[in-house]
Amino acid sequence: MTIMQRAAAIAAMTFSLAGLISHSSPVKASDIDRTSIPAPASTIQIINTVSPVSVPVPAASATPQAAATVEPIPAEQQAEDDRFNSLAEAVAAQRAEQVDPAQRCLAGAIYFESKGEPLAGQLAVANVIINRSKSGRFPSDICSVVKQRGQFSFVRGGEIPSIDEGRAAYRTALAVAKIALAAAWESPAPKALFFNTPNRRPAGNVTKIAMIGNHVFYR
Repeated sequence: MTIMQRAAAIAAMTFSLAGLISHSSPVKASDIDRTSIPAPASTIQIINTVSPVSVPVPAASATPQAAATVEPIPAEQQAEDDRFNSLAEAVAAQRAEQVDPAQRCLAGAIYFESKGEPLAGQLAVANVIINRSKSGRFPSDICSVVKQRGQFSFVRGGEIPSIDEGRAAYRTALAVAKIALAAAWESPAPKALFFNTPNRRPAGNVTKIAMIGNHVFYR
């Protein structure tokens, strides 16, 4: 092939290629099938990551606690000094029936040792006898304390003399005895173990607690 023929052939091929390009439609980037292009791993991770959702937790409703039930104190268990305005009122409310031996012995001691004394003085005498029965230094029951030899001058031959129980002074003594044995009124001479007239003092190392009427009380 001559040089002229080769040049003509190259020119023909160039024109054919130019025509082909001019008739081809340009391909847009948006027409490319994106599904065939794998997304980068970092992109997949971002898409598939679920953002944490903050779910508000409702405040717990406070369950009201049941109020404590307070049982009323039975009337018979209430102290007598809460029910009466005075010792005299408490004495007047006592009944003479159903007298037990301890009440009778204590009433006899109150009668012989302190009749005519103020009610507080009679109650203090009663409490001396009760305190002795609990002290461990004297007999452990009321009648034995009252009848103990050498303790109370009214006792004769280990016995309490007979008393006209119809006397007002004895009924008062019996009422005071019941109040004292029931611990129904506070003692005006707490923890006293001895009493005597002001001109006489018990033997031994004793402490004066109170003076009520014609008696001084010691422990």
